[in-house]
Amino acid sequence: MNNNETIKNNESTVIEVNVLGDERGLLTVIEENLTIPFEIKRIFYIHGTRKDVRRGFHGHYKTRQALIAVAGSCKVYLDNLERKQEVILDSPQKVLLLEPNDWHEMYDFSPDCVLLVLASHYYDPEDYIRDYELFTEVYSSC
Repeated sequence: MNNNETIKNNESTVIEVNVLGDERGLLTVIEENLTIPFEIKRIFYIHGTRKDVRRGFHGHYKTRQALIAVAGSCKVYLDNLERKQEVILDSPQKVLLLEPNDWHEMYDFSPDCVLLVLASHYYDPEDYIRDYELFTEVYSSC
């Protein structure tokens, strides 16, 4: 698949979202095109993952994502060919905005981890780049 026109060169980043609360508890609000800089077309969550299991191992041609550990914690390895970075998601207030040009792997899940993912596109197997060599070919030409 050749989607060079949809490739973004944006940097993935971690943002902190506001938490409101009182004696009744806490409330965190996330809104598409405001808190999350894209339209949300798909929501899924990863849970029940053992600590020794790694997930992900892919990049995308067009899908942007927001990852939030709404419970527990996990680590996310990012590689956009210019920077390799580990991000720890350990608070529902911390949101990792993930760009398509980031190869990503999630690992070191706590037993209670629930990783919520908000995606800019519907599931399309053709949007996934699951081979790291192909990923480097696609994104080194950008």
